[in-house]
Amino acid sequence: QVQLVESGGGLVQPGGSLRLSCAASRSIFSIGVMGWYRQAPGKQRELLATITSGASTNYADSVKGRFAISISYTLNTVYLQMDSLKPDDTAVYYCNAGRAHEYWGQGTQVTVSS
Repeated sequence: QVQLVESGGGLVQPGGSLRLSCAASRSIFSIGVMGWYRQAPGKQRELLATITSGASTNYADSVKGRFAISISYTLNTVYLQMDSLKPDDTAVYYCNAGRAHEYWGQGTQVTVSS
């Protein structure tokens, strides 16, 4: 089992930045893969980015160049740095973990609005 605790969501103006954090209850080396998803109202959950325990990353085209996923091995925490935010980025953002993507955080709301 892995518990995931997210933080860092909030309200930001278009063009602004936010950094989301996801603290895992055990070592990222034992988890293997972590990622971030989001779900906007009326839409399907969307995979945004993944990172392996070896720090290999992948991004959805919709966020490539604007979002960056990273790891703190000492804190067992994964981050999502989000820059150049747009209103379309408004959603609940979820942390995910596990090689089968089986563990989920509770979600954190991100609202991009002026």
